[in-house]
Amino acid sequence: MKAMILAAGRGERMGNLTQNCPKPLLKVKGRCLIDWHLSKLCEAGFKDVVINVAYLSKEIIEFVGDGSNWKLNISISEEEQALETAGGIKKAIKYLGDEPFAVINADIFSDYNYKNLKIDLYKKIVWAI
Repeated sequence: MKAMILAAGRGERMGNLTQNCPKPLLKVKGRCLIDWHLSKLCEAGFKDVVINVAYLSKEIIEFVGDGSNWKLNISISEEEQALETAGGIKKAIKYLGDEPFAVINADIFSDYNYKNLKIDLYKKIVWAI
């Protein structure tokens, strides 16, 4: 089962915080937002993750690498400029395939149990968080 993390946005509402740092790399409780998501996806049994990037993409790509720090296989869908949610998913579909997949916004922090995503996906119910 695959998941996609939406990480292409500029984060303009965050003001100076995202001037030189992409939103997914902002820290909450001592860890980058995207680190929380990748750890939770691994714990939930996901193996393949696609991350779309645009703004300050190099920093995100360097941080996640190939995903081995989280025991994940990470594919990067790089956008010249952010394509918004639907455009980003459409561009990344070549990595996602035909099966249901989870979509997570990189710029949130939640205690949601990602194991529930897999259960819902098997039921063909898709939630985006």
